[in-house]
Amino acid sequence: MSIFAKLKFFFPIKIDRKTEFHFVQDYQKHVRHLIRSYPLDEAMSLAVSGNYFEVGNIEKDILISYGLKPYMSIVDYGCGSGRLAQALPIEYNLNYIGIDIIDDLLNYARTKSPLNYKFIRHRELSIPLESESIDMICAFSLFTHLLHEESYIYIEDMKRVLKKGGKLILSFLEFGLQDHWSIFISTVNAQRNNTLPHLNNFIEKSVIKIWAEKLGFEIIEIIDGNNRKFNGNCLGQSIAVLRKPK
Repeated sequence: MSIFAKLKFFFPIKIDRKTEFHFVQDYQKHVRHLIRSYPLDEAMSLAVSGNYFEVGNIEKDILISYGLKPYMSIVDYGCGSGRLAQALPIEYNLNYIGIDIIDDLLNYARTKSPLNYKFIRHRELSIPLESESIDMICAFSLFTHLLHEESYIYIEDMKRVLKKGGKLILSFLEFGLQDHWSIFISTVNAQRNNTLPHLNNFIEKSVIKIWAEKLGFEIIEIIDGNNRKFNGNCLGQSIAVLRKPK
């Protein structure tokens, strides 16, 4: 018997989770620190990396360019403090659902959004919605803060929730882009100084393609978000647009 075969006897088959996921703990600390250190509006902007209104408008333009239409149902996963929610056209009368893990962010998002928008706190690796109930899901700068296996589990459940023909639009960081290297170096320096507020993770386009293939998504487009402009503006992260087959 090999050493690897023997090792399996020393690992439990199922782990009883008694602590919260790393991303819950990290963001709770991060957001609380921001609220203590800055005026509320500034703290809520910094909690989603700043440029609250500008980035929200870019995200809105991305969704519209990839097919967001009036009266659609949309899930904004990792909605944060509502930068996308406040930018979406009110006249679209969307069935909007924002999901995040931090109450302070969700409470702020509610103050910036139409009254019919729904916000949910959810801290599990799942989407708390019915199967085939949503037209579009977006996850802007969500998977940048998760482990790959966590991202894969989320994307798998997002496919379940999407209607046939529904789209998933996500953004990500990748080492292949020179502009993203500075983010990695700043993360390295924060780690050295023990000041890293949360995980920064990188995903290559090849990984997105493999995940899409394994999960049965159609790839509409995977683009360099530093070069593709939407109404004259770039998001700054790469973008993948996936579709659930009809």
